[in-house]
Amino acid sequence: MRGGEGGNGCRSFRRQKFVPHGGPDGGNGGDGGSVLLEADRGMTTLYDARFRKHYRAERGAHGQGALKTGRRGETLVLRVPLGTVVRDDTTGETLLELLDHGASTCIAKGGRGGRGNTCFKSSTNQAPTHAEPGEPGEELWLRLELKVLADVGLLGFPNAGKSTLISRVSAATPKVASYPFTTLRPHLGVVERGEQRFVIADIPGLIPGASGGAGLGMRFLRHVERTRVLLHLLDPEPMLAGDPERNPGGDYAALRRELALYSQDLAERPELVCVSKADIVPAPDREALTEKLAGIGIETHWISAATGEGIAELIAQLAGAVDRANASDRHTAPSS
Repeated sequence: MRGGEGGNGCRSFRRQKFVPHGGPDGGNGGDGGSVLLEADRGMTTLYDARFRKHYRAERGAHGQGALKTGRRGETLVLRVPLGTVVRDDTTGETLLELLDHGASTCIAKGGRGGRGNTCFKSSTNQAPTHAEPGEPGEELWLRLELKVLADVGLLGFPNAGKSTLISRVSAATPKVASYPFTTLRPHLGVVERGEQRFVIADIPGLIPGASGGAGLGMRFLRHVERTRVLLHLLDPEPMLAGDPERNPGGDYAALRRELALYSQDLAERPELVCVSKADIVPAPDREALTEKLAGIGIETHWISAATGEGIAELIAQLAGAVDRANASDRHTAPSS
């Protein structure tokens, strides 16, 4: 980002018939334009900024004779999605986070325009020949990172059925396929229940070691930071297939462990736990698994995105959890 340079001041003297010794009349240069970052809820990605490395505001116009001041450089506004984190690329310092629609911050101020020679006229210097050049604008390298803003973060191992669930409860259309890491970036869906609306985020699948960057770990975890409620989606299919290393209880423990390793605050967020793909689990196995999970303190809700079983109940529970989280935030918010 670079603010525009200020225009140069003008060195000029008044020349008019019958006035052979007119005084100085050089105008000031215009200020350079600034670069602003503005949060826009209509944007969902940083795609536009991905292929453009330099943002330079317009420089100010030079001053002219007859006391004409140069035009100010036009401000350059870069619009970014809500949830954008702005960091200094040199130091890594977080400069700001844009969370509110319309919030605008000047990130690179334009340079001041130079003064024309008129400004240097004095009683001892009636014909100054000095004029100032314009000042350079501020310049810095930034790194922009987008973190999803959502009420509910949908967590689970790869291929647990998260994308199918979000496509069932909202109008979102994430890619759905039967191989791991189908979701390579978060998808947001708006869930409506009567007059209440909340946003649910389908986040890339988690694997052990994600807190250290394994798989899509850091890409996953950074988006969970701003969710109010966590929904753990457990997959019974590996257990039914006889996989000795995968079972819903173990998957839940792994999810909790990675959350705690990344951030203790995340591990303490309100959460719900449900088991997906209920339509493929025989009733005896379902009862046995429910009892087993209850034995380690997990209250289980069974759902099937394919048949719709348990979906309405799940939406009601999520809506209640979001309401409680919002009420808690309002209660603990500091008074102005």
